[in-house]
Amino acid sequence: MEVLGVIGIAISLVAIMYFITKGFNGIFAAIVATIIVIVTNQMPFFEYLVGSEESFVTGLGNFIVQNYAIFLLGSILAKYMEASGATISIANKVLDWVGKDNPYSVMVAIYIIAAILTYGGISMFVVVFAIIPIARPLFEKLDIAWNLVAIPAFGGMATFTMSMLPGTPAMPNVIPSTALGTPLTSSPVIGIVTSIVAIIFVLGYMKFELNRSIARGEKYSDFAPSNVVAQTTEDKALPSVGLSFVPIVALLAIIIAFSSTAYIVVIALAVAVILSAVLMHKYIPSQKTVINNGIVGSFGTIMVTGNTIAYGGILTAAPGFQVILDLIMDTPLSPLISLSIATIVVSFFTGSGVGTAGIAVQNFAPMYLEMGIDATLIHRIISISSSVFGIMPHTGLSITFNEVANLSLKQNFKYQFVTVNVTHMIVLVVALIMASFMY
Repeated sequence: MEVLGVIGIAISLVAIMYFITKGFNGIFAAIVATIIVIVTNQMPFFEYLVGSEESFVTGLGNFIVQNYAIFLLGSILAKYMEASGATISIANKVLDWVGKDNPYSVMVAIYIIAAILTYGGISMFVVVFAIIPIARPLFEKLDIAWNLVAIPAFGGMATFTMSMLPGTPAMPNVIPSTALGTPLTSSPVIGIVTSIVAIIFVLGYMKFELNRSIARGEKYSDFAPSNVVAQTTEDKALPSVGLSFVPIVALLAIIIAFSSTAYIVVIALAVAVILSAVLMHKYIPSQKTVINNGIVGSFGTIMVTGNTIAYGGILTAAPGFQVILDLIMDTPLSPLISLSIATIVVSFFTGSGVGTAGIAVQNFAPMYLEMGIDATLIHRIISISSSVFGIMPHTGLSITFNEVANLSLKQNFKYQFVTVNVTHMIVLVVALIMASFMY
């Protein structure tokens, strides 16, 4: 049974990747993969598929309950920013700052914006809804291949601001802090050095891929469906750049100023939507159309994301998954290396930095604390290792990004993988080398 369970988990992972890369809806892919896990691990079928406790359906329901308002309001806000022309005004101002003949500078600007938003405490899902409307007209104006947007977006929100930079409020850094009683600034020297390494690598990779894309003659329209090509400014009155920034600035300011308030992200998004509706009223042809499109757009995104996360919940509950964890922990390696490998393997199967961090601090951390390893070091190693495979085809953030950006996995997953996963692989090596000398 144990061997079959492990094989089943592997097959399910291949299945979900296969169906998603072949263009099947992520909901279908997640359900098929979940059924494979349940059957091969001999788990009670209906109890784990549609039962009222710890089932695929309850996992999906819990995710929707916890995130519905964020996806709904985030989608509506994005539609308001696009329909009013606010994103074009912001794009024009960014171009004034960085230059209208330098695509690389534009990509760096998007990278910086995404990093600031994430380090400011805004959820990566919210950042996706905020950054895509701003990036789209910039990429269109400079005719940059639209699929390259994954590099600055993920580089800014899912690398150094997610797991390395001391104090970051991202969950892969918060979960170890809460579980271990360590500060968010744990192992600050390692955190700062790895952040610098990550920034240098991502900026270099961004330049490399941009040059390759230009050499291939790729254009914005090659990867942007005709029905979502950014608006032009011709014959359209635009809000001032100051007015255009108000909803985004308000969103960020409210979240930062009232970070300890319950449901603050939902409150901030609601305020941003209301400000957009009121301040941009004369620039919007139809409020009803914007709201309806935002609502409809949120449904598919949250359902696909929720289904893949529910699959991850069943996978980690399967007996075969525990077998995999036990095998890893029995590996005769130095403590920090074995902790890293164990966490990395979990991230490969779950495709979630947040979920992996939670599993690692619960299942691995106590053992290493008993060995006398410094808790702040365990914190930082888990935080970084949990994101080595933080982006996979079945990762909720990846799916949400593709839905909002209207890109397929085939068009941009390579950029997501290198930007997030390879960056974390590199900085983990740096962190382990530093730890061997410092502790």
